[in-house]
Amino acid sequence: MESRNTNSSVFRNLDWFTVVIYVLLVLAGAVSIYAASYDFDNASIVSFDEFSGKQLRWIGLSFVAGMVIMLIDFRVYEAYAYPIYIVMILLLIVTIFVAPDIKGSRSWLVMGPMSLQPAEFAKFATALALAKLFSSYNFSLNAKASNYAKALLIIFLPIVLILAQKETGSALAYLALFFVLYREGMSGLVLTAALCMVVFFVTTIKYTETAVFGISSGELAVFFMIEALMVALIWVYCKLPSVAQILLLWFLGTGILAWILGMFDIEVPGLVYFLSAIGVGVLYCLLNCFKHPAKPILLTVGAVIFAVGFLFSVNKVFNDVLQPHQQMRIKVSLGIEDDLRGAGYNVNQSKIAIGSGGVAGKGFLNGTQTKLKYVPEQHTDFIFCTIGEEEGFIGSTAVLLLFLILILRVLAIAERQPTTFGRVYAYCVASYLIFHIAINIGMVIGLCPVIGIPLPFFSYGGSSLWGFTFLLFIMLRIDASRREHLSY
Repeated sequence: MESRNTNSSVFRNLDWFTVVIYVLLVLAGAVSIYAASYDFDNASIVSFDEFSGKQLRWIGLSFVAGMVIMLIDFRVYEAYAYPIYIVMILLLIVTIFVAPDIKGSRSWLVMGPMSLQPAEFAKFATALALAKLFSSYNFSLNAKASNYAKALLIIFLPIVLILAQKETGSALAYLALFFVLYREGMSGLVLTAALCMVVFFVTTIKYTETAVFGISSGELAVFFMIEALMVALIWVYCKLPSVAQILLLWFLGTGILAWILGMFDIEVPGLVYFLSAIGVGVLYCLLNCFKHPAKPILLTVGAVIFAVGFLFSVNKVFNDVLQPHQQMRIKVSLGIEDDLRGAGYNVNQSKIAIGSGGVAGKGFLNGTQTKLKYVPEQHTDFIFCTIGEEEGFIGSTAVLLLFLILILRVLAIAERQPTTFGRVYAYCVASYLIFHIAINIGMVIGLCPVIGIPLPFFSYGGSSLWGFTFLLFIMLRIDASRREHLSY
């Protein structure tokens, strides 16, 4: 009787608004997959041999899985968070050795007619483990360095294992959890550093022609950015405006001097000039440690040295670490090369499909790009182009609004949790959703490199749908019992 009352309470307190949004997205995804894979020559309403029919089975099983998750005691997820994480890590390790090579990746476990991708299920396991860590007694991210090490280990262990499966896109999705660390107290400097690394990488790779001083225009721009960053950190973060002003005058003075020497055809080696200018700036900052608080100054100096080292590593990583197809995808995304018949073909056809949809779209099953199969993988990673072509700007906007409402709702659920475990887990769910939606749609419209990121609830595949269903419904189960948390 007690169990029945408990289950009744769970469904009474369930956030049905989120469930409705989930169902709408899943059904809209099923319709989009049906449209993307529809074959006029072999037309049928529903065939379980087609992608659309298979997806309906996955959807049915997902609804069952969501129901089962809601019937499990909420305390189970916290109590068994680490064992679940360990099991998924072991499964990722096994996958490296037993998974067949499918399009250059060893990330799928094939079990008869069914294939599952453990990387998708490891997302909710990693979120549970991270939430468990933060809910530990007296745990504070900034209390000691070992706490950072524990959190980073939980995040990076699946990343390394998934990269070993040669599945870059799925691995990168775990980096979204850094937003959770930021919410729980990580310095904003880390996110600033991540943003700077992206900007430095893109600038260095995109602008490779020689400018002045024997260095490329991209490297020249990054050196100026590093100097500006150094001045800004000393001024804002270290709160030393007088020191920052002297640094600014030093960098401007050396820049003007180099420009004057160049006018008189006096050769100035670019690397020597910039390293000398930044080196003197670093030395001046270090001398100020004797008169001002040393910790922020040392962090600033460390950030500048890291930025310079990162700049020197960009070309090495791009040319020697990334695979040729990855290099080409980045070049196409940055507009360095077109390659419309190769790496840029998918994105180009996708943009044509979305652009041809106009405001209202061509109508359901009337997309020519879709029906003539011009866009490869249009039922999986490029499913959004089907929406853009057939439903147009209005339909695409409606889908994006649904995703926005879901994300905002998840954030609201996170903030109302009475426990650290529930809050951190919900923020993990929001972070995964934001990353997948932003990167997938960015790929489809040519703003991001093609890295194989599915669109949640829309892209064909049971692993992705199940993975996000587990993520969402575990959060809903924890939230449905938030009042019970207060009594324990």
